[in-house]
Amino acid sequence: MQYHEIGKTGMKVSSLGFGASSLGGVFHDLKEKQGIDAVFTAIESGINFIDVSPYYGYYKAETVLGKALKDIKRDKYYLSTKVGRYGENGKNTWDYSAKRVTASVYESMERLNVDYLDIINVHDIEFADLHQVVDETLPALVKLKEEGVVKHVGITDLQLENLKWVIDRVPEGTVESVLNFCHYCLCDDKLADFLDYFEQKGVGIVNASPLSMGLLTERGVPDWHPAPKPLIEACAKAAEYCKTKNFPIEKLAMQFSVSNDRIATTLFSTTNPENVKKNIDSINEPIDWDLVKEVRDIIGDQQRVSWSNT
Repeated sequence: MQYHEIGKTGMKVSSLGFGASSLGGVFHDLKEKQGIDAVFTAIESGINFIDVSPYYGYYKAETVLGKALKDIKRDKYYLSTKVGRYGENGKNTWDYSAKRVTASVYESMERLNVDYLDIINVHDIEFADLHQVVDETLPALVKLKEEGVVKHVGITDLQLENLKWVIDRVPEGTVESVLNFCHYCLCDDKLADFLDYFEQKGVGIVNASPLSMGLLTERGVPDWHPAPKPLIEACAKAAEYCKTKNFPIEKLAMQFSVSNDRIATTLFSTTNPENVKKNIDSINEPIDWDLVKEVRDIIGDQQRVSWSNT
């Protein structure tokens, strides 16, 4: 496992990070235990960065993760969670007010069984009034940082332009990290265009969804996937091509997403301990750049085709 610093935070994190969103989708004890075992396996295997959100499973992911974390020494991991996006009974809600995000931090820490957070993120800022994020949300989180409740402050979004917009309008050092998803993978490497900017601002980079929410898998996308049909079809062709080469596209996608040392960590999510081990084994093998080129050629003009967050 390789380790990279997130911006100027001093946190050296594993090139693969554990995204705990999957823990929000487990609904019975056996799966919950398996998910907790997946967290244990990740830590035992050298993964030291965990990301979650109260939104995942409407608080369930944090609750399940908290059951695992109470049995893991606090110095074994860095922990990131989020504020602003919530939900209950299948209904999404958003609240980026200073009062709500402050309360949210303390609620998350209780669910997670921790007494501080390494990173607190404003979640999916495209759903917020960006002016409110700049003028109210981030100042509230900086106050918590000054009080020692959180160590560092970040923002997350699918739209890279929104991340830049906010960073350009807050005091330097306010935003210490960004989390962006589906923009550094085999079918979309748009994040590469923003690396110089983030580095100049001293902002660390967390990448997520190396499989592009299921686009880069042999089984294909779930019904709810927001990608346009031509992109889905192009990725399916690429997956089939990899299959003819006896090389799962999932493995190649994982290798590609961790191949850029300028990106501190790439988050993947699973409730299966065996998948944790498999992904770590994958990134420890050398990447076949010829196959990468062939796959990207198949995806062709669908490269960097994106969609709206949902």
